[in-house]
Amino acid sequence: MGGQLAGLKTISLYAMAVFYTAAGVLHFAFPKFFLRIMPPYIPWHKPLVYLSGLAEIGLGLLLLVPAYSSWAAWGIIALLIAVFPANLYHYSSGGAGMRIPQWLLLLRLPFQAVLIAWAWWHT
Repeated sequence: MGGQLAGLKTISLYAMAVFYTAAGVLHFAFPKFFLRIMPPYIPWHKPLVYLSGLAEIGLGLLLLVPAYSSWAAWGIIALLIAVFPANLYHYSSGGAGMRIPQWLLLLRLPFQAVLIAWAWWHT
């Protein structure tokens, strides 16, 4: 049983690394999407979109380095907390002019807790 859990955790770690690295790349490939969900009260929208993308790429890759994987998971937790205002704004603004169903945007909010729990498993 312990070996199966260890195998599942390894697969989970690789999946999380791919997920965050790909999400970070999307910040550079489609910055307009991320710029639209930035709350107006936060300054420096474009630099922060790129910085958060760079952080996702870096943390995603660091998950694959055993000496740093726990630190990377903590960094992902911090990043998820830091970007939560953008998710909240995306919902409260009615989708920031995008054609995304309101129920899906609402569902995304508690999903942050699932992502945090996933990262915490790897701390």
